[in-house]
Amino acid sequence: MGTTAKEEMARFWEKNTKSNRPLSPHVTIYKWSLPMAMSITHRGTGVALSLGVSLFGLAALLLPEQFPHYLAMVKSLSLGPALIYSAKFALAFPLSYHTWNGVRHLV
Repeated sequence: MGTTAKEEMARFWEKNTKSNRPLSPHVTIYKWSLPMAMSITHRGTGVALSLGVSLFGLAALLLPEQFPHYLAMVKSLSLGPALIYSAKFALAFPLSYHTWNGVRHLV
């Protein structure tokens, strides 16, 4: 009969403790580079886009009114231009960054 995962893990750590080998370094010791930051941002924007599209689709299915009703509600709030442009940027940046970074990667 084979060993259990717990026994295998105990044997692994016992072997490594006896050998006195150093543990692998943590990610915080590495110097940040542009490709590293771009990769992390690409993943972050991808997650944000998938969550945003999923939530928007779910809202479109579950909310009782049609889209023009909610658009009129937002317009009635009389938000300032700074907030409107910030919201537009928050929507447009992930889409454009993720798209162009994907094209860059493919090229």
